[in-house]
Amino acid sequence: MMAEQPPPLEATPLLNEVPLLPHMVNGDSIQQATPNPSFVFCFLQVILVQVNPGETFTITTEDGHIQCIQGPAHVPMMSPNGSMPPIFVPPGYVSQQGREAGVKQDLEQLTGERPKKFSLKRPQTPKSLHFQTDKAQGSSGAQFYEVISPFFAEPRSHGRTNFIQRDERSLKMQEHLKKRLKDRQASGHTNNKLNSPPSSPHKVLNSSNAIPNGNGKGQPGAAGALKQKQIGKTKGSPEAEMGGNHCNPKNASIFPLQRERIPPVSDIQARSAVLSWNLPVSSQNGESHSHSPAAFTFEVAISNSGKNGKFKSVYVGEELTITLPDLRPATDYHARVSATSSSIKETISELVSFTTESCEPDCPAAPKLINRTKNSLSLQWKSSNDNGSKITNFLLEWDEGKNGPFKECYYGHLKQYKLTRLTPSTRYSLRLAAKNDIGMSGFSETVTFGTAGVVPPAPAPPALLEAGVTWMALGWSPPAGGALDDSLTYTLDMEEEGSGYGFQPQYNGDELSCTLRNLRRSTSYKFRLFAYNSEGKSSPSEVVEHSTKPDRPGAPSKPVVKGKIHPHSVRVTWEPPKDNGGSDISKYFLEISEASAGKESPLWEPVYSGAQREHVCDHLRPGTSYRLRVSCASKGGESQASDVTTVTTAAVPPGPCPAPALVGKAKPKEITLQWGPPAVDGGSEITEYLLEMASSEQDERRVLYQGSAAEFGVTNLLPGRTYCFWLRAGNRVGFGPHSEKAELCTAPGPPEQCCKPLITYKSATCAVVSWESPACNGAEITEYRLDWGQVEGSMHIIYTGPCQSYEVKGLTPATTYYCRVQAVNVAGAGLFGDTGVVTTPPSVPAAVAVLHLLEEDQMEISPPFSTCLAIQWEEPCCHGAEITGYNIEYGEKQLVTVGRNTTHVLENLLPDTLYRIRVQAINSFGVGPFSHSMKAKTKPLPPDPPHLECVVFSYQSLKLKWGEGPSRALIPNPTQFNLQMEDRFGRFVTVYNGPCHTYKVQRLSESTTYHFRIQAYNDAGEGAFSEVCAFTTTKSPPAPLKAPKVVQLEENTFEITWEPLQPMKGDSIVYILQLAAGREFDQVYKGPEPCFRLPAAQTNCEYRARVCAGRQCHDLPGCPELCGPFSPSTERAIAIALLCGFAVVAILFAVVIQYFVIK
Repeated sequence: MMAEQPPPLEATPLLNEVPLLPHMVNGDSIQQATPNPSFVFCFLQVILVQVNPGETFTITTEDGHIQCIQGPAHVPMMSPNGSMPPIFVPPGYVSQQGREAGVKQDLEQLTGERPKKFSLKRPQTPKSLHFQTDKAQGSSGAQFYEVISPFFAEPRSHGRTNFIQRDERSLKMQEHLKKRLKDRQASGHTNNKLNSPPSSPHKVLNSSNAIPNGNGKGQPGAAGALKQKQIGKTKGSPEAEMGGNHCNPKNASIFPLQRERIPPVSDIQARSAVLSWNLPVSSQNGESHSHSPAAFTFEVAISNSGKNGKFKSVYVGEELTITLPDLRPATDYHARVSATSSSIKETISELVSFTTESCEPDCPAAPKLINRTKNSLSLQWKSSNDNGSKITNFLLEWDEGKNGPFKECYYGHLKQYKLTRLTPSTRYSLRLAAKNDIGMSGFSETVTFGTAGVVPPAPAPPALLEAGVTWMALGWSPPAGGALDDSLTYTLDMEEEGSGYGFQPQYNGDELSCTLRNLRRSTSYKFRLFAYNSEGKSSPSEVVEHSTKPDRPGAPSKPVVKGKIHPHSVRVTWEPPKDNGGSDISKYFLEISEASAGKESPLWEPVYSGAQREHVCDHLRPGTSYRLRVSCASKGGESQASDVTTVTTAAVPPGPCPAPALVGKAKPKEITLQWGPPAVDGGSEITEYLLEMASSEQDERRVLYQGSAAEFGVTNLLPGRTYCFWLRAGNRVGFGPHSEKAELCTAPGPPEQCCKPLITYKSATCAVVSWESPACNGAEITEYRLDWGQVEGSMHIIYTGPCQSYEVKGLTPATTYYCRVQAVNVAGAGLFGDTGVVTTPPSVPAAVAVLHLLEEDQMEISPPFSTCLAIQWEEPCCHGAEITGYNIEYGEKQLVTVGRNTTHVLENLLPDTLYRIRVQAINSFGVGPFSHSMKAKTKPLPPDPPHLECVVFSYQSLKLKWGEGPSRALIPNPTQFNLQMEDRFGRFVTVYNGPCHTYKVQRLSESTTYHFRIQAYNDAGEGAFSEVCAFTTTKSPPAPLKAPKVVQLEENTFEITWEPLQPMKGDSIVYILQLAAGREFDQVYKGPEPCFRLPAAQTNCEYRARVCAGRQCHDLPGCPELCGPFSPSTERAIAIALLCGFAVVAILFAVVIQYFVIK
């Protein structure tokens, strides 16, 4: 397999270092492919050249390099387009073709006497492709199963026609290679496998017409045939060395090389190349499978530092063809392609090696000056990169020292040149270009050199650029008429005035300016300048004199006050500074600032600028502290400010205050005033204010307030009045002028108090009240209120209106009345005036106001109200004359006159009759009006007592009945009954009182006689009691017994027992026992014994037993028996016991749940 072209003098790797080559040497075949699928890149046809032992296979490349391969060895070569190029076999060699595993192979073998060396070369422009197929006797085609990576090479076409010609560099390299091969053979260096030849890299050249592309030979600048290097070498491929799947013969499938594939590297230019590749083909069980481009991502990496050098990724994508840009001309590159997909691991191709085309040289470096004279310049330069083609000539151009167009001054292969016959002290511009067989490079940078000249003329004197207090900056220009390219240096000499040392050098250099420091202020210095070049020193320039600037003066003295300090002005003076900085003081600056402006950053205002050292500061404010400072200025600048002097002007009385203003709303009798300080305080703090007031501007003013407060309330004013106020402010000097007048009005107030009203009466019940209008207090009176009453402390308003009189009617004669008047306006009601008093004349009595009937309990002696009516009234007002009697009118205007008593009983009236009654009083003036009428009705006669009887007798109660009617009062009954019973003391007590006609008397004793009486009453009164009736209670029956107990004595004999009872009040007790075998009970025993024995009871029969007690009444005729209730049966007793037991258990469970579960 072909190795890449090494750089010059680099050791050439041998073929036995290539991993794939040992399988091809001496016809060795690789093992059969494993069934494991792998992905390999399919390449083109392989050409094998067999070199026998002891022979050397030599290849001469187009650039003159010699590549030698010693036998025995098989040299594989690849055709880039699927067709074999012509191979010229030397004498003794035969060409043999074979095909194994789909790979066409050509084998070149020696058949007898063989030459020691031969060169394999190709014709320049063959018209067609053909192969020699002669075979030697006994030779056999080599068997190859491993896929060989392709390599390609195309000839360079830059006008070279003789590839045999070699320069000195090629010959040296050939000798070096030969020496290396001999050294390896002498040291016994062999391959790991026997018969594996040591190899050196070589190139196989294709004719430019081997691939018809329309490009001719020897046409530089056109798209001619491109030179390519071998592609797909296994040397330096990481996968080949590390045993990658795609190139390991143990797991790689065998695929035929496809002849129709395009070359991997094409269109190789000097700085670019086109790289293309095919899709990977997978192999599974001898079958190949292709994939779509979208299934793979390809990554291209290139290296220009050898196969084992560092590779740089230049492309990642899905394209199958890319252009490699930014390549270096005539440079060996190695490229590889890796394919990755989501389902298959990464597959890396063999290395592809190629060499970029040669081109014109790079631009050379600018020539350098190695020597110069007044009339010549000696130049030298170095070669630039030849880019693959040897530089043959250099082109040097110049501008002839005229700054014009460049012209050729030298063309040749030398690397130095001397320009002669030049003008002294003249600058020349030059540039250089290199040329090889391909073309001319670009020009280098333009350089300018000057010829030597004469001593420079005297320069101009140095000029002062800038001067400071202790430094000066001087500048100068080159001497006039000197050479432009002269390298001049300058020497500056300085002489200090009065120093006595003369000129001393201060600067030496090639700069056109310098700065001199550490000089004295305001001092004059002399300067001169010398110019130097390579020829010598010039004459000195003219002597010039420059001075440093003066320094800033020091601060003047602190300003002091001169004379008396006035309220509005002050005179200050100051002394000049002790250090004037080297120049006279030209001006002083006086600044002033108020002390209240702040000490941190006071605002200074200039008040004076001039040469005088005294100034009067006027327009000052009285009593204000000012700060003063002074600074001065000279030619050296302005000094610092002096120390600060504080001056306080004299104070004056304050200025006028603003007029006092009203605060809030004015009240009828009070005004609150507020004011502010004066605009001018006179330079002293305001300590107090003086407030004055007058009713008018002409009236005398009086002081209301004097103090430091800014607010005051004026009281005791009259409503609706206008008052004038003035204000003065005072400080420690005195009071200032009055403020402007402030006229303020009090709010309207209620009217003044009215006078005592005038009262005149027309009659005993009518009077006229009149009054006068009081002062309105700023608002018109809208109404008057008349307050009237019989008691001075409890009068009420009887009139409201604008009139000033009112007629009061309905008065009581002979009565004293009180009245007063109040005036009202929009501000409110004024005070009531004085109270007027009037007494009406006497008259007839007033009407009786209260008339009513007397009840029975209100009378000492109760008359029969069925025929009498008792009335009572209250004495009316006598109206100034004593009441002498009353007239009572009742019935059909029946009139009764009585005395001064206020009660009377009307007798001889009809029962149950309605009467209308009214009363009038009488005095000396006559009869007064009747009172209101009162209706009264006499009561009916009392009812008779009803008949009383007993309807139900019991041993502890008696039910009584009387009269006709319901037992219960369903409707209101006017008749009521009073039932009384005699107690053991013989007194009758009421046991019932109500409208019912029956009543049950309970809690009585048995067999006892009780006495009763009854009375009826209604609104007419109580009737008489009935006659006393006697009723006797019956005897009580025995009490109920408990359920009897049954005890079985024998098989059919039972004993029934029960609890006995005691005799009742001497009456004996008998027992009645009943027995039931079914539903009905039968009496089986009656007697005084509390037990009974039941013989001969039926078997398998259920019995129920019950018992009751009977009382034998001996005192009653016939000894009747009173039987009590039967006891519960035995079965019922058991049920009741069970029921009680269940109830107790349920109650216990409820208690447990309540206390232990719920809570």
